[in-house]
Amino acid sequence: VPGRSWFLCRLSAVHSPQAARTLWLLLLVSLSVCISVCRATSSREEDSAMENIVTEKKAEESHRQDSADLLIFIMLLTLTILTIWLFKHRRFRFLHETGLAMIYGLIVGVILRYGIHVPRDISNVTMSCHVNASPATLLVNVSGKFYEYTLKGEISANEVNDVQDNEMLRKVTFDPEVFFNILLPPIIFHAGYSLKRRHFFRNMGSILAYAFLGTVISCFIIGLLMYGCVMLMKQMGQLGGDFFFTDCLFFGAIVSATDPVTVLAIFNELQVDVDLYALLFGESVLNDAVAVVLSSSIVAYQPQGDNSHTFEVMAMLKSFGIFLGVFSGSFALGVATGVVTALISFFTKLRDFQLLETALFFLMSWSTFLLAEACGFTGVVAVLFCGITQAHYTFNNLSPESQDRTKQLFELLNFLAENFIFSYMGLTLFTFQNHVFNPMFIIGAFIAVFLGRAANIYPLSFLLNLGRRNKIRSNFQHMMMFAGLRGAMTFALSIRDTATYARQMMFSTTLLVVFFTVWICGGGTTQMLSCQRIRVGVDSDQDNSVSSERRSTKQESAWLFRIWYNFDHNYLKPILTHSGPPLTATLPPCCGPLARFLTSPQAYENECQLKDDDSDLILTDGDINLTYGDITVSTDASGAHTSSGPAFAGAATSDDLDRELAYGDHELVMRGTRLVLPMDDSEPPFPDPRHGLRM
Repeated sequence: VPGRSWFLCRLSAVHSPQAARTLWLLLLVSLSVCISVCRATSSREEDSAMENIVTEKKAEESHRQDSADLLIFIMLLTLTILTIWLFKHRRFRFLHETGLAMIYGLIVGVILRYGIHVPRDISNVTMSCHVNASPATLLVNVSGKFYEYTLKGEISANEVNDVQDNEMLRKVTFDPEVFFNILLPPIIFHAGYSLKRRHFFRNMGSILAYAFLGTVISCFIIGLLMYGCVMLMKQMGQLGGDFFFTDCLFFGAIVSATDPVTVLAIFNELQVDVDLYALLFGESVLNDAVAVVLSSSIVAYQPQGDNSHTFEVMAMLKSFGIFLGVFSGSFALGVATGVVTALISFFTKLRDFQLLETALFFLMSWSTFLLAEACGFTGVVAVLFCGITQAHYTFNNLSPESQDRTKQLFELLNFLAENFIFSYMGLTLFTFQNHVFNPMFIIGAFIAVFLGRAANIYPLSFLLNLGRRNKIRSNFQHMMMFAGLRGAMTFALSIRDTATYARQMMFSTTLLVVFFTVWICGGGTTQMLSCQRIRVGVDSDQDNSVSSERRSTKQESAWLFRIWYNFDHNYLKPILTHSGPPLTATLPPCCGPLARFLTSPQAYENECQLKDDDSDLILTDGDINLTYGDITVSTDASGAHTSSGPAFAGAATSDDLDRELAYGDHELVMRGTRLVLPMDDSEPPFPDPRHGLRM
């Protein structure tokens, strides 16, 4: 059969010796290939497992290192608090807690820099990778695997062998954005939230002059002097890089931000004159905001052409427009956020749930800073005016528990953040990798800062005294000159950008300026008060000049704020808060339905109760009758008083009533309803037994 014969032929061919050898050879080759593939797969799996183990160990070590770094700062704050208690117990005022925190930071920085060394491991460092640029992120292909590396900064050639030590020092060096987004907001918000508005508005014109015009003057004086110093350094061959006039102006802007926290703490403890305190505190609060916006405007200066450092009128006007736009936008955003929070607390019953109320208040306040930064504005300005708005409106809508909680919460956050920053300043002096210390630049900076502060205080004080009834005395001016300390804001602005040679030199010099002003100027505050013969314990002083000074400042500030306070008291307060008169009493009769809808029931219950710290500024809005026992005092818009009553017709004089008005809580009769006015919680009641005025 043909088919069978073909099958037998194929079978015989298979059983031939040559075919068998070929078949066995194919089988062996296939088997070896399978074994090799299995071994390669197993090897890759083992390598991958080893890499995972190494990665996990590195992550665990990094976690432990980060925890140790944070523990260092926690221990610094703990040690600072304990030492502060000892100083307060011993009444030691020469060194404030911020200066103490800087000293502890310096000690830890020296230990980390020179006392601790990590064993070198150069085998893991590749020295032959050459790249023409310095990208922020680098992808490296290693045997088919891509690894992502992040730029940490430039190191000098003589520090290549100390890579591990540099890595340890970088671990305790925070991202500058941490200061701006986490540490600065509670400090600035607390400044606005705790602002004593009565004393602030009483000296509002002078504060605005010092904060705006004075900061700009100081910036340009310092910038011009430092530019001359830089030119001299260039002629002498002591300049190791580019340093332009815009850099000098930027330096003038950041060191013009004052932070007299040490001086103000001593002022508060010694009860120094309230006007001096208000001038210093108000200037420091506002000029921080002005310095931030001013520095941003200088950075935004960009003339046309290849040379970006030449003078051009249009570029300067554009920078000035940016300054006005950013400041006004930040101001509007901060006020708007405060108003929104007030409306939420006004139209809801969150006050029944104190925890939710406090949490919402905290989140809305902090989000103001981040929202402003995200929108291209300045968070410092926004959160400052948000704090002022929250204190003026939202605070009145909070429950008593939430009022206490918010005050204590932001006071605590301010204390911790401020001391953390000052501790970090001392640490950074030794842990920062790119310090540039130039003796000539440092000396020039100290001279320029001194002259810039003098150009701010003395000429403006002279001009302001031309229109003030309550003059800024010469000893007040000397004290303000001496109290121009630099602090957290100056440090935060200088550390935000240290990429160039000029910025590194500015940062190193700024640290020394902050150290000197906090230790020397802050430590010498008590001695300076004695030298200038500035009175302390003014709140307990019962001199007749106090009442007359209050009347003069009341009339002095009325012309500027009379319209605003009328509008605020009659319309804004009733709409945004539960205090103030009902809108049914202030709006025209035609707006009756709208007034009844917007007026809260609490406003009717508290129709004539004023729970506001600035009540003394509203006393000039119209004729008001004050009743002390059997005496009725009528106060008109001009501030004149008339009294009547048989019981004290001869005993209670106008001076006696003025002195009584200067201290304590008083009752006011208006529309037949009793109104309690808390004039000042810190001022003691009148103790003279001759006056039988009963409240």
